[in-house]
Amino acid sequence: MRIEKVAILSEVAARVKDSDYCFIINHGGVTVAQFAALRKALRPLDSRLLVVKNTFIAKIAKEKGWSEEVNAMFTGNTAVVTGHGEATAVAKAIMAFVTASNGKASVKGADYDGKIVDAAMVEALSKVPGKDELRATLLMLLKEPATRLARVLSEKAKKEGGGDVPAEAAPAA
Repeated sequence: MRIEKVAILSEVAARVKDSDYCFIINHGGVTVAQFAALRKALRPLDSRLLVVKNTFIAKIAKEKGWSEEVNAMFTGNTAVVTGHGEATAVAKAIMAFVTASNGKASVKGADYDGKIVDAAMVEALSKVPGKDELRATLLMLLKEPATRLARVLSEKAKKEGGGDVPAEAAPAA
């Protein structure tokens, strides 16, 4: 193998091995502008898109210990998205790219959480709320009982006190 190919293979292998996830997509017929838009969307998510030869990704898959069923994904035009952090946000960006390509691009599968998953699972992952959304929901759920208690105590104080409660004694909502 030529030195250039060895260097490319080692760079792609290092990225795939060091990443938290590896999405495999088909990019046949996609314009350069659409690819640039995907790269721009992935940049703030600490992810990177790499176009790879199927033989290279097959060798990497073998080194990484992926099952043989993943070899069926290495046909046609293949690109991988690797990175660190929240995979749901990356899956959302990829699915937006697939939708914007008008059927030219598609998801082949992914290495997510140590398992090989199919395109349907990647689509389902893209619909899962992100960490920030889950934190906001949890905060709202934790805050709700305290808010209800404050309302009940305020209403009780109004009934017992004959109406107005002084501003200093009113519970904060």
